[in-house]
Amino acid sequence: MNSSIATQIPAEEGDDDRAKRRQIIEGARRVFRDRGFDAASMGEIAKAAGVSKGTLYVYFADKLALFGAIVKCELRDQGINKIVIDPNEDVAVTLKKFGQGYMEMMCRPGGGSTIRTVMAIAERMPEIGRRYYEHVPAAWLNKLRDFLQTQVEAGTLDIDNCDLAAAQFMLSCQASLFLPYIFQVTPEPSSERIAEVVGSATRMFLKAYKAASAK
Repeated sequence: MNSSIATQIPAEEGDDDRAKRRQIIEGARRVFRDRGFDAASMGEIAKAAGVSKGTLYVYFADKLALFGAIVKCELRDQGINKIVIDPNEDVAVTLKKFGQGYMEMMCRPGGGSTIRTVMAIAERMPEIGRRYYEHVPAAWLNKLRDFLQTQVEAGTLDIDNCDLAAAQFMLSCQASLFLPYIFQVTPEPSSERIAEVVGSATRMFLKAYKAASAK
């Protein structure tokens, strides 16, 4: 695929076009979810969106451009700036809030279809995969790493590699939740179930990394 990422993920249009674009994107999201990227046709997408094929092509040149627009919406809706970390807050409280927010974002109703589609097409369209990773998982990972570093400097935590520690915590929060959800073995987990797993991840993390002087 020779298309640039700028072509794959179109820029925002004017106010008059946003409602129509959203209508088409939501129709495409349903078709991609039900049929998969390769099996979906522009005709099916137009029907699901309630527009003519001619109108569809006015807004999007092809399926890749449409999926790029869906990814762009995901990146905006999952913005890491929604998570505010207070460096003066108790470490356990902050980790629990962060883990809860992260897992509710990753396992939100309907959100798995986009992740599954990105995973399915990333080998052929690596720019889509890289863009999604950089703006969602990596953005959360980097924010947690920066928080851990401040706690190391404050003497609260004893961590040699904050990148690794942040990844360990985030993967611990996924335990028994994310893989069954993303492979459609189970529905999205409840907030209560997420809190239970995140609480366990927090306890394990602090047992491993809490500074001796802070215990």
